[in-house]
Amino acid sequence: MSDQPRSVNVHHSINYIELPATDLSATKDFFRAVFGWEFQDWGPAYISFSGAGVDGGFELSPPTPSPSAPQRGVLVVLYSDNLPATLESVGHAGGEIIRPTYEFPGGRRFHFLDPNGNELAVWSP
Repeated sequence: MSDQPRSVNVHHSINYIELPATDLSATKDFFRAVFGWEFQDWGPAYISFSGAGVDGGFELSPPTPSPSAPQRGVLVVLYSDNLPATLESVGHAGGEIIRPTYEFPGGRRFHFLDPNGNELAVWSP
C-alpha cells in the first residue's frame, strides 16, 4: 500500500490523467516493478492507478488506430464542483464540446477541445 495521499478533489484542478495502452497486463507489471504503482481493474478495457503523485488510468486502445478512430494521447482530467456550470463556461470561452456529459463508474464527465486542439475532460461525482 502506498503511503502517498490520494488526490483531493479541488474545483477546476488537474485531478486525473488517462493514457492509452495496448496491453493492460504488461502495463501493470511494468509500472508496479519500476515505480511501485497500485492498480484496480475496471472491466476488460480499463485499469486505474494510484501512488504516482496524481491518480490516473490506462484505457485499452488498438495498437494501430483506424482512420475513423485515431490513437488518443494522454487525457488530462479536471475536477469540477459544478459540472453543468463548467460545461457552460467551456462553451462560452470557445471550447468545443466533443463528448457531451455521460456517466461512468464514480460520476459524470464531458470532453472538450481547447483552443489548441488538445482534448481534455472534466468530471464530477
